[in-house]
This record gives sequence, C-alpha cells and structure tokens, in this order.
Amino acid sequence: MDAATADEARLLARLRGGDEQAFRALVARHNRAMQRLALSYVSNAAVADEVVQETWLAVIRGLDGFEGRSSLKSWMFQILVNRARSRGVRERRTTPFSSLLADDLEPDGPTVDPERFLGPEHPVAGYWALTPNRFFELPEERLISEETAREVDAAIDRLPRRQQQVIRLRDVEGWEAEEVCQSLGLSPANQRVLLHRARAAVRAEMEEYFAAEVVEA
Repeated sequence: MDAATADEARLLARLRGGDEQAFRALVARHNRAMQRLALSYVSNAAVADEVVQETWLAVIRGLDGFEGRSSLKSWMFQILVNRARSRGVRERRTTPFSSLLADDLEPDGPTVDPERFLGPEHPVAGYWALTPNRFFELPEERLISEETAREVDAAIDRLPRRQQQVIRLRDVEGWEAEEVCQSLGLSPANQRVLLHRARAAVRAEMEEYFAAEVVEA
C-alpha cells in the first residue's frame, strides 16, 4: 500500500468514526472546487450551493457503502456531478431547445484561428502570420498578480462547459487525468482533447490581454 492509499484509508476510518475535524478538513479542501464544478451545470451560484450541500449529505450517508473502487475524492465528485447534472436537466426543461444545444456542443474546428497562419499563396504557407505574444517574458510578479488570476478565471468562465470542467480540475485543482476521467465520465482521449482546447483558448485570451504590456516593455 503506497502512502497516498494509506492516508486515504486512515481518513476514511476517521470519517466513518464520526470525526468532525476530519470532515471539516475534507470540506475545506474540496468545497470550492465542488461549487465551481456544480456551477458549470446549473444556472446560478445559489443553486450550485444547494447541489454541493446535497452532495455532502450524500457523502456522509454513503461512507459506509463506499467500496474503494475509485479514490474517495473521485467518488465524492461523481456524486456531485450526478446531482448537478440532474438539477441542470430540470432547469433546462424551461430553456429553449436551441439554447440547450448551443450550451452543450463543443467546437470541432481548429484550436487556433486559421487567420493567424500564412495562407497557401505564401512561400512559407502554414507559418505564423502573427507570432504569438511572448507574455511569459513579462515580470514574474505581473504574471502571478491577482488581476492576472482574475483574467484567467474569466477566460475559463467563457469556455464551453466541458472544457471549463476539465481545465479547472486539471490546472486549477491539480487533479490527475485519471481522476478527471472518473469523476466526469470521460474517456482518456476526450479528456486530452478538451484540456488541449481549453488551454489553447485561455492562452489566446491571455496573449491579447498582455499584448499592450509586451509592446510597451
């Protein structure tokens, strides 16, 4: 048994024993990620909070039946996703069908705008027409500022729902790919494509955001 598995076994034993401190620590660790994930399925933060509260109650009631076929974290988030998806479906029964389709469809076009590359009439067709901004050359304190974090968060919010979910769990919460696949019901291939598209879209927005500062530097 590796260290992570042993730690989870000890945590599970504490939770099953009614250890309130262990449960509070679990909530503190995962509640924010649960809220953000729930919000990608439902219409507003208040409904997302209700889904999260229902999920924690279901976790408490289901601990004795947890069989360890996945990690505890994946199991909890599977409960969340199922409840959030069901609530979202109930909400969408009053939403026009065209809006429902637009929200769920993932773009199947190129990840990067084709206009950023030279066309077939150029001797070096396929090369960048406009080189991506080297925003990583900005001062470190600028890149990690609260303002930058807000811009990244806003860029993620503008992504299609599935891309939001994957990039938040992988790059914001630091989940492993397998955990994301288990919790969201994705194949490894779909998870990779969604993450790639999400990262590319966020990078493109951040290039535009930093463009003026790069020029001034």
